[in-house]
Order: sequence, then C-alpha cells, then structure tokens
Amino acid sequence: MVRKELMEGVNLTYLPARKFKTGLLSAHFLTPLEEGSAGMRALLPAVLRRGTVGSPDMGAISARLDRLYGAELDYTVRKKGECQCIGFVGSFIDDAYALGGEKLLEPVAELMGEMILEPVTRGGRFLPDYVESERDNLADAIRSIRNDKRDWAELRLLRELCAGEAYGVSRLGDERSVERISGQKLYAEYARLIASAPMEIFYCGSAERTRVEDALLNALSALPRRGVAPIPETERHSLRGEAKVVREGMDVTQGKLGMGFACTSEDESALLLGNLLFGGSSNSKLFLNVREKLSLCYYASSLYHRRKGLITVSSGVEFADFPRAYEEILAQLTALSRGEVEPWELEAARGVLRSAYAAMEDSQGRLENFYLGQAIEGRSDSPEDLAREMEETPAERIFRAMSSVKLDTVYYLERKEEKT
Repeated sequence: MVRKELMEGVNLTYLPARKFKTGLLSAHFLTPLEEGSAGMRALLPAVLRRGTVGSPDMGAISARLDRLYGAELDYTVRKKGECQCIGFVGSFIDDAYALGGEKLLEPVAELMGEMILEPVTRGGRFLPDYVESERDNLADAIRSIRNDKRDWAELRLLRELCAGEAYGVSRLGDERSVERISGQKLYAEYARLIASAPMEIFYCGSAERTRVEDALLNALSALPRRGVAPIPETERHSLRGEAKVVREGMDVTQGKLGMGFACTSEDESALLLGNLLFGGSSNSKLFLNVREKLSLCYYASSLYHRRKGLITVSSGVEFADFPRAYEEILAQLTALSRGEVEPWELEAARGVLRSAYAAMEDSQGRLENFYLGQAIEGRSDSPEDLAREMEETPAERIFRAMSSVKLDTVYYLERKEEKT
C-alpha cells in the first residue's frame, strides 16, 4: 500500500494487486457529519451521477460504460466515525482481459472526473428534474429505515446515545431537511465541496502507480482547491453520570431493546475481541445464552464502534420480557469482565477475526472500505498488522478492557398504547 498526495488535499491510496480480474477506482470527498446538512451532501453524488456535459443523461452514461466492457460507476454515501464520505466507486475489467488490449483505467477515470467537475447544468444550477427525482429517492430511502423496525431501533439508539454529537446523525440525513433542499443551495454546497473538502482516492488493480497517478491528474486537473479543510476527527463519547432511558411507542408486534455502552478503555484490539465474545458472533454470550439457552430474545447482537469508543446491543424482545432480557444482557457483560470465558470461546472469537481479515484480502471492495477508514484516522496498519495484533492480545487484557464498558443509554421500542 502506498499513499501519496496528488494535489492539495487530494490523496491517492494505491493498492497493487494482480490476482483480481477487475480494477477498482474510487473517489470520496470527506466532510463533517452535521445535522441539517447531511441530507444535502448525501443527495449531491446522486445528482452528479445523473449526467455530465459530455453525457447529459443516464442513457448516455450507460452507453459509455457499456463500451468499456460493462464497467460500473456509481455513487456512494458512507459514514466513517463522524465523517461523511460522498463520492463514486468504479469497477472495470483488468486490461489483460480486454479483447482488443484496450486500456480501461483512463476512460473510467475520465468519466469519474466529468461527474465531479462537469455536471450537466442549466443557468449555473443543476437540472431541476434531476434534483427533484433524486431528492424523492433519498427521502424514500430515509423513510424505509423507519419501516424496518430493527434498523429504526438501532438508529434511534445511536441518536439518543450520541445526542448533541455528530455520531448520532444518519449518513443520509433526515427527511425534513431533505425536503427543504433547493437546487440553488445544492449547487452552492457542490461548489464549496470541490474547492475545500479533503479528497481520498483509491485504486486497487494491476496498473502501475505512475499510470494511475497520470490518469487521475488528467481527470482532475481542473479541480479547484482553496483552503482545504482538515479531515474531520471523531470525538470519543464521554460516559454519562447516570444511564439515560428512552421509551418510544409505535405500532409494532415485537419489542426492541437497545443498549448503548461507553468504553473507557482505549485498548482497541482487546475491545474488538471482547465484543465478539459478548455479542459480535454466533458463538457469543448474548447469542448462546440470552437468545438460545434462555429464549429471551428473537435476536441479540452487539457492535463495537471503534472510532467512537462505544458498544451497542440490538435485540428483539417480547414486551413482557424486557426486564429479564435487560438484566441478562448486563449479567453476560459482567461474566465476561470477570473472565468467565471458556478457552473454546476465545479461540472462536479469534477465528472470526482471522477469517474476516483473510477475506478482506480477497475483496477489492473490502480493501477499499478498510483503507478509507484508515486514511480518515491517519493510520497505516494493514489487515495483516491488525490480525497479528489480535493474535498477540492475551485474555487478561480482554477482560480488563471489557470491565471498562459501562451502560450509558437504554432504548425501548414498545407497542403504542391505544387512546381511549
């Protein structure tokens, strides 16, 4: 892996790989995750993807991609810590597999550059039809989260756990702010973004680095850069003095219990393994005990939010079982922090991470996503480095780190009471 600054605030991470039959090229603008503006920034790449000056509609863009052996180029909106990453990801066959020996990296980079720098406009604004259509699509995507009660409960837990913090903001923004986006405001945000937002570019494939650099410099030569902002940093969450309890009523047939924990330890490898033992795998204590043995939950799992120093638990529970499930989840965390773990449990957790890191090396998409997170955090560890660190983390460190995990926020999604 080589990371190099191509121009002011534009960095390329080059991942040479000859084992893939495709090449991957992506470009992301990094911007702070902010209430009120997250929706506008999530909308922007969808509108840019609709057409360029040279290919003004989806039909023309699809035709260009078809001529490149069916290459794909789509927009992406991601959340990494308290950073919103918006841009494009392209996938195309490796030159060695092009029947006529064509070079495909350059035309894909060129089209990506056009989407970023030469969007189709009218009177200095995006086409109203494109803005309205993609705004409706984004609002539908946000509404769909509310329709999936598991996703909704997880989103609501994070919002309450991180109230007043950027981490509680959805990567897609909220429906109300999206509905207020005008074409004029969107274009102004676009102009600001391409001038001052830091940009991370990734290439994974067999092309030589100098060729990749040349292709990108040609494609982005007109990129204006003025006062580029630093990459947004993620602030660790501070434990509240007393756990916050939130109850929400909806028309649901199954309750949802979410629990948010703050990690006062910063031993990341120990917390990563500890979370797998707690609820991050099918061999975890939450799965085997709370779900399988005691049948208190339809599902129960935990997620470690490394950048924020949080662990969240998501579970589906019968309304009458809320108290027992709550107590048992806490009991399993206590047991783990006391070291009540069988050797096979720890080995199973290490095995999950081994497989995850190994699988990463076999997927261009996973590698790109991994190194995007590393770039945002200013880290250079490879998957192999993290796998080695995980293997060297003793059980005592895991138990000590998990003893620092304290309950911060509890969220109940309950049946809405009928009004009489």
